[in-house]
Amino acid sequence: MTKIFETPLYPYERSADQDAAEPVRHPVVVIGAGPIGLAAAIDLARHDVPVVILDENDKVSWGSRAICFAKRPLEILDRLGCGQEMVDKGVQWNLGKVFFGDRKVYDFNLLPEEGHHRPAFINLQQYYFEEYLVNRARALEAEGKPIDLRGGSKVTAVEAKDDGVLLTVETPDGPYRIAADWVIACDGAGSPVRSMMGLDFVGRVFEDNFLIADVVMEAGFPTERWFWFDPPFNKGQSALLHKQPDNVWRIDLQLGWDIDKEKEKKPENVIPRLKAMLGEDAKFELEWVSIYTFQCRRMEKFRHGRVIFAGDAAHQVSPFGARGANSGLQDTDNLIWKLKLVMEGKAPETLLDSYDAERVHAADENILNSSRSTDFITPKSDQSRIFRDAVLDLAEHFEFARPIVNSGRLSVPATYDGSPLNGPDVAGMPDRTRPGAPAVDAPIGNGWLLSRLGDRFQLMTIDADAPDRIDVEGIEVERLELSTNDDPSGALAERYLGDAQAGIYLMRPDQHVAARWTKFNEAELRSAVNTATGALSNRVETPD
Repeated sequence: MTKIFETPLYPYERSADQDAAEPVRHPVVVIGAGPIGLAAAIDLARHDVPVVILDENDKVSWGSRAICFAKRPLEILDRLGCGQEMVDKGVQWNLGKVFFGDRKVYDFNLLPEEGHHRPAFINLQQYYFEEYLVNRARALEAEGKPIDLRGGSKVTAVEAKDDGVLLTVETPDGPYRIAADWVIACDGAGSPVRSMMGLDFVGRVFEDNFLIADVVMEAGFPTERWFWFDPPFNKGQSALLHKQPDNVWRIDLQLGWDIDKEKEKKPENVIPRLKAMLGEDAKFELEWVSIYTFQCRRMEKFRHGRVIFAGDAAHQVSPFGARGANSGLQDTDNLIWKLKLVMEGKAPETLLDSYDAERVHAADENILNSSRSTDFITPKSDQSRIFRDAVLDLAEHFEFARPIVNSGRLSVPATYDGSPLNGPDVAGMPDRTRPGAPAVDAPIGNGWLLSRLGDRFQLMTIDADAPDRIDVEGIEVERLELSTNDDPSGALAERYLGDAQAGIYLMRPDQHVAARWTKFNEAELRSAVNTATGALSNRVETPD
């Protein structure tokens, strides 16, 4: 049976651009048809912004790669139109167990509080994720949306100019050139675009390697995340086990630093390691094997004129904590609405600098957590190892020690504290929904709050009066009228009102809170919209 990652999904086809006398200019070109590039292009096309996607390949990635998808990215994918397929196919999990040696130290539950549409996490192979995104792009194309996915198209030169970018594209029919008003580089950790522009990462490369194996087997393990420190089958190192769909199990085994990577990937060396873990009689088939090196690095800036970097091209973290694809999706979620407003002339180009400010902040938060996880998992001194082992011993018997154990603090969405786009706040309202924070879901009638938020500026009112529609210099703000009576569970009031009797929230198109009040004031709303779009205030300064 042909597997999905062996099937071309977007094979090379000759484009009319290749026969043009001069480079054809496109509003946006996305480089890279991995998950982040596809998500960016889908979001643009949904908003009728013409986009071309270039990728040298013609099929989805081989191997599980990114497998853990968190609640917030699933909510973003709901807006893009493919969240349900992810959840339907993925393996949902809440429970994790931590082992030290041959004994269980403790377990933990990630199940969020009641009243959320999406689960805390699902496990799903990256090739399925990419397939759903390709299918969504094709569906948009069939609907007449302006999206053009070009496989077999390798970008070999990037000439960045003040008013656009000129690209050279190599194809089976030879090279051609196209121009773009804007380029979004989503071409992965080894980003050729980054190299061609003479840009680099700053950060740490950790002296350690992990073997990843996708193993097809019938197994009685529960649907949980299991992490071992110093297991008997991999002494002095660590290991991780995750269940995926189709009886595929993801196994990560720490190998150390001074290894021959090509030798370690050979089946004759991988299989004995897996049998030591699973048992000599275990029956399994290797689907995919790789080795990764821990890296926690990022570009100093994500925006370079008309070229904007997202996903692994902009930042890398070690895989513990599921911060790679999850943070990349939040990059595009942050970027696309801003780029659209700039292209429409409704916001200044400087609004894109807030992409830098907000997503660099998020990347630094991820790098900090990922570095701490890596340092705990792979101690590089005797003192560090003694401390780690003592914490694990204590955690078996005392709950206070468990938060100190760090087997990969799991991904949470970034709150943009200190963002230049944040507007006013009021005391007494819940901290979790402060300006800069992503919206928190809640049951509303027979549906969900987040299904009614996003893609535009909205004024969400809870037991408060406000106009149904306000135009702020061409940006239309729609009202979403809610009442605490819409949610008998009390979740809406608990998450958005706190001690207040009423609440008014200005929501950004990416479902983040821009500002909030307890009563409506039109002048303050207009000022907050101008702030959230990077526009200059309309207030006239009066002389002293």
